[in-house]
Amino acid sequence: MSKKLVYTVLVAISIFLSCNAESNQERRNRARELSFDTIKGIKYHEVKRRFSTGLSFNEMGFQQEPSWIIQFKSNDSIMAYSPQKKRMQTFFLQYDHGDVYNFAKEWFRIKKISKDSVLMQRLQVTKREIAKDIRSDVNITYYSEDYIQNVLKTTPEALQKPTKADTLYIQKLTAASNQKPADVKLAFAGRQPVVFQSLSDMIKVEKLSVVDRINGKTEAYDYLFPEYRIDIFKAYEDFGYDFSAIVDAKGKMYLGKFRVSDPENYEPRKKTLEAIINVYLQNLLKIKPGTTLGIPHSSEVNLRISGKKNTG
Repeated sequence: MSKKLVYTVLVAISIFLSCNAESNQERRNRARELSFDTIKGIKYHEVKRRFSTGLSFNEMGFQQEPSWIIQFKSNDSIMAYSPQKKRMQTFFLQYDHGDVYNFAKEWFRIKKISKDSVLMQRLQVTKREIAKDIRSDVNITYYSEDYIQNVLKTTPEALQKPTKADTLYIQKLTAASNQKPADVKLAFAGRQPVVFQSLSDMIKVEKLSVVDRINGKTEAYDYLFPEYRIDIFKAYEDFGYDFSAIVDAKGKMYLGKFRVSDPENYEPRKKTLEAIINVYLQNLLKIKPGTTLGIPHSSEVNLRISGKKNTG
């Protein structure tokens, strides 16, 4: 047998084995695809959304909030409640691989199904890759309406409330931030962000929305990274600065992060921004600190400050 013929045969065998391996993998994937026939038509309420720690909050102050209602219609369709339209909507239930599914523009790993409950893990998927960070560290528990009403004898709203462990965790974070209220590393996002209220015609405040779903910024960004535009009139001169500040549990402000193009300008810029905080913001605004579970604590805010000397 010639070398050319041997090479051709080996290539053919390699291609055959490769195709056979792919088909075997496809068969294994299909074998793992779940059947929802046994739970079809059952309405489930999301009652828990927790990190792997078992808590609803993380060290950033981000809160997992259960809110979904789902109902499997078939093996490839599911109904989910739309808060915007205030009704259940039908979505295509797309099977991907393993136990991973997509519906309502979200990715989930379905870990357990029964007539009483469904357990899922929410996944952050970017370009077909599942993120292995905190964005995929979300465990979701659903209970059926029958199980909630007739076995637990309670309501979805009661089950969705933060736990005692959540409260103790927030108290722990708050105690640490109170020790060093100006330390940005110990500050964490308030579930109810800082509120600035104008006390004079010299100042105007607008809370901005940073939601950008195209770039993955959900509604949570509005409390995780609160941003405000503040216009100061009759200022000592015209100016414009972007910087962050820490607002402590008593409403006192401290300078946070800012940028300078030249390191030599750092100290002069720092003094200028601290003066803006102490002269204008602390005196012309009523400042309510950010709170979580009703507990005030240090949190960071992003500010766009504009000063105008001549208001005419």
